[in-house]
Amino acid sequence: MFKHHFFSLLRGEHPHCAHKGFFGRHGGEFFDRFGGGPGGPGFRPGRLFTSEDLQFIILALISAKPAHGYEIIKEIERRSSGVYAPSPGVIYPALTYLEEASLAVSEAEGAKKLYRITEAGAEHLAKNRQQTDEMLERLAQWGERIAHFRDQMAQEEEADERWGGSPRDQQRKEWRAMREEFHDMKRELKAALFEKRSAPMEEKQRVLEILRRAIAEIRQGKVE
Repeated sequence: MFKHHFFSLLRGEHPHCAHKGFFGRHGGEFFDRFGGGPGGPGFRPGRLFTSEDLQFIILALISAKPAHGYEIIKEIERRSSGVYAPSPGVIYPALTYLEEASLAVSEAEGAKKLYRITEAGAEHLAKNRQQTDEMLERLAQWGERIAHFRDQMAQEEEADERWGGSPRDQQRKEWRAMREEFHDMKRELKAALFEKRSAPMEEKQRVLEILRRAIAEIRQGKVE
């Protein structure tokens, strides 16, 4: 029961992942809602992109270069100045839907899938190229604004730490670096699990065994 539910979620077959419309919704909106905050105009509440917008962005990215799901996540993160990395729970259902709509195709490359745009996908993207470019520009501008604000906050915090000057300053820096690495590893783990969503049952069982061992070792405090 657990395995069926777990991997059905990864495939986007759970009721919460139902598709609607030509592009449809796929397990939540991209940049679902942003509350008001510092930054002035452009930081108003509301969705920055819809699910359909995200799928145009994906088509634009794989039209430039075929990519794995995790590479698409990292490219969106790069284009937003490192501010936002969509979760695998958003990207992989979107990729699945693009395949079902014959706008993209995937091919096995080792344990991963490499996604390419199809002729139909290229034609559909060409018809909507202007609005897609505008979305990519909006993503970049939004990311730059948030990154600038974040950097200002970090500089102020660093100035405060230097004013106090203590051996704990280095510990704080190491903690921040470790936290960032931890978040990267979580994203990689989620992406790796989504890549196994259509794997044979034997392979899924192997994945679950690896996860069980990892959890057990973490709780026992073992470090390899």
